[in-house]
Amino acid sequence: MSASGERMPRLLALVPYLLARPGIRIDEAAQDFDVTPRQLRKDLELLWMCGLPGYGPGDLIDLSFEGDTIVVTHDAGMSRPLRLTGGEATAMLVALRALAETPGVADGDAVRRAIAKIEDAAGQARPAGVVVGGGVREGARAARTRETVAGALQEGRALRMRYYTASRDQITERTVDPMRLVIVQGVGYLEAWCRRVEGVRLFRLDRVDALTVLDEPAAPPAHARPTDLSDGVFSARPDQRVAHLVLDPDARWVAEYYPCEELDELDGGRLRIAMRYSDEPWMVRLVLSLGGEAQVESPATLAEAVGRRAADAVARARHLASISDR
Repeated sequence: MSASGERMPRLLALVPYLLARPGIRIDEAAQDFDVTPRQLRKDLELLWMCGLPGYGPGDLIDLSFEGDTIVVTHDAGMSRPLRLTGGEATAMLVALRALAETPGVADGDAVRRAIAKIEDAAGQARPAGVVVGGGVREGARAARTRETVAGALQEGRALRMRYYTASRDQITERTVDPMRLVIVQGVGYLEAWCRRVEGVRLFRLDRVDALTVLDEPAAPPAHARPTDLSDGVFSARPDQRVAHLVLDPDARWVAEYYPCEELDELDGGRLRIAMRYSDEPWMVRLVLSLGGEAQVESPATLAEAVGRRAADAVARARHLASISDR
């Protein structure tokens, strides 16, 4: 682990640790954290600059040194070790389980120990804030897909798949040469050379409708390179427009199933999202499929298109009803 990667967990644990041991000697605390007293002093100097937004008097962590001892005089809310909500614990477990099944993980035993600890801490409590909607594919299917893909990667085999592209509301048949499995924000993706488009593509596992391992070897071309995911999976394109939608609680699954750039919590469990789209008819169908549980704030052209389509549907329904009554 990098020095910064080791330091962050230590900084998060230091304040609760010191609160439980007021007046502890610096060398004793350093021994408990397996660092030198000099390093611990540097950590404490950094903590002095940490705290709550505002970052003024009463917002920052305060420490008191007396000789070689240390006391926390203001904890800035860090009075106990970090706790996860039910929803956060569930999301972390999903990501860890996917990681444990991904080839090339450096220490699978460490991942499995982390899973066991989180499961033990979470107990059997029902997670809070976990939204399941009709548009979300079943997790078991994605798990089976991941197992098949992992096997193909280990054996170096090509795959044939039937894949649903959400942004175009289209299902296509593709033959791909697997390159790697990646997990971004708890969602599993296959990165592969797609022979259909002759390029590297990311395929979301829960959108793979059918998958077959082929007898032929996987052979991505030499110039195929992994995608830079440092800024996330999706990048904006010039031809895309942005829809601002307000989702009712039962429609919040949209923000989990489709890429969104902004998420703002509103009262009553509603959610405002900013979502890019290229095809307006597809976006109109998506909004209408939510049955009044989504409202279009902008652009006005999208709101008008949704209104016209809804009015046409009502007119057709009335016409059919009048025919059946004759």
